[in-house]
Amino acid sequence: MTNLTAAASAAPVVRSRRARITLRTVTIVLAAFFGFASALPKLFAVSQAKDAFDTIGWGAPGMYAIGALELAGAIGLLVPVLSGVTPIALSALMVGACVTQIVAFDGENAATPLILIVPLAALAWANRGRNRELVSLLLRRDA
Repeated sequence: MTNLTAAASAAPVVRSRRARITLRTVTIVLAAFFGFASALPKLFAVSQAKDAFDTIGWGAPGMYAIGALELAGAIGLLVPVLSGVTPIALSALMVGACVTQIVAFDGENAATPLILIVPLAALAWANRGRNRELVSLLLRRDA
């Protein structure tokens, strides 16, 4: 019985064409948002981003680090084997962003990171099988 259970859990999820298109569209929109709208202003040190990170007290190093994490997340969303773990990592980053908005900016724009967690959670759930694939790849390389 356990062999049947293992085989069933390893079987790929069959999705309708509409579901695949929707997931791909959400993935591309989020990758574009994190890459272009969020990461690049930090990486190019746009004055608004610099001012925000100075207010937080993290300065340029914090701004560049968060920008790099967001850019890595944008790229990770588009890499199939990373598509399960990347939305989880970006959701954690968004929790931090929400807390930072509440603490440093009195809640101004605190809803934005929370809103982004919703589609990220949907992608994490839809691509959860990719996490097993990633672990398998990592374990195979260690052997």
